[in-house]
Amino acid sequence: MSEMSNSNFSKTTSIQQAIASCCGAIITSLFVTPLDVVKTRLQAQSNPFPKGKCFVYSSGLMDHICVCESGDSKGWYKKNGHFKGTLDAFVKIIKIEGIKSLWSGLPPTLIMALPTTVIYFTCYDQLSEALKSRLGKDNDHIPIVAGSLSRFGSVTVVSPLELIRTRMQYRKLSYKQLHMCISSKVARDGWLSLWRGWSSTVLRDVPFSAMYWYNYERFKKMMCKNLGAHEPTFFIAFTSGAASGSIAAVITLPFDVVKTHRQTELWESETLKIPQSASTWAVMRKIVAKNGIAGLFAGVGPRLFKVAPACAIMISTYEYGKSFFSHLNEKSNQHP
Repeated sequence: MSEMSNSNFSKTTSIQQAIASCCGAIITSLFVTPLDVVKTRLQAQSNPFPKGKCFVYSSGLMDHICVCESGDSKGWYKKNGHFKGTLDAFVKIIKIEGIKSLWSGLPPTLIMALPTTVIYFTCYDQLSEALKSRLGKDNDHIPIVAGSLSRFGSVTVVSPLELIRTRMQYRKLSYKQLHMCISSKVARDGWLSLWRGWSSTVLRDVPFSAMYWYNYERFKKMMCKNLGAHEPTFFIAFTSGAASGSIAAVITLPFDVVKTHRQTELWESETLKIPQSASTWAVMRKIVAKNGIAGLFAGVGPRLFKVAPACAIMISTYEYGKSFFSHLNEKSNQHP
C-alpha cells in the first residue's frame, strides 16, 4: 500500500486513530531511545551524575526527568563503558551489555508517553475534522488551532502524572506512601502544585505544535502536487514530518533550553534543597546574563538529531496506520 488516504479521515474512527498513534509512538520510541541512551551514557562518563542530580531523558515522544539515585545503585546510566564516541558507544554497549541495554529506562517512560501521544494525535484529528466542517477544508488556520489545542490538552493531562512518576522513581515509594505524599503536598501547597513546571512545558510545546502542524500540512500538500500524487505516500509524510519538525525545533529551541533548566531546577530544589528561580522568564534572563542570546540556542544539533527522525517516524507510521484502517473500513462497507 504505497498511498495513504488523507481524504478518508472521516472513515477512521477515534478508536482507530488512537490505535494508529499508539503503534506510531511505540515504533518512534524504539528508534529514538537508543540515541538518547547513548547520549546520556557519554554524558555520565565525562561528568558522573551525583545523587539527587537530574538529567533529561527522551524517548522521542516526550522528555522525562530522571533523578539520580544513591551511589551504590545500579542505575543504567552509571555503568562504566570507556567510550571514545557515539559509534564506539553503540558498538561496545551491544557487544558487552547486549542489545537490550540500548532501551534502558524505556518501559516506565512509555507509561507516560503513550497516553500523551494518543490524546494529542486523536484530538488533533478530531478537532481538524470539526473545524473543517465549520471553516472549510482549505482554511490555513485549522492546523494551528487544532495543533495548539490538542497539545495544550495533552500536556495539561499528563503534567501531574509525570510529576508523580518522577517522585515514585526517585523515592521508591509504594502506592500507599505515594498517596500520603501527594495528599500532604496538596494540603500544604494546593492542587495547583501538581502542575509545577507546566508553564515552561506549554511555552515550548504549544508553539512547537502550532508550527509543526501548519508546516506539515503545507509541505504535504505541496509535495503531493509536485509529485502528482492524489494522496500522501509514506515518503511524503516522512519527509514533511522531518522538515516541519526541524523548523519547529529550531524556532522553539530557547523554550526547550528554559524548560530543561526549569525541570531540573524543580527537582533539585526538592531533592537537594537548592533554591529555584521564580519563573520561566527569570530562568531565561539568567541564561542570557550568563551565556548571552547564544545560550538560548545551545544544543541545536542534538535537538535536531532527535526531533527530526522522531517527527518523521511518528507521523508517517501514524498516517500509514490510519490509511490501513481507512482501506479496511472501505472494504467492509463494500462487503457488508
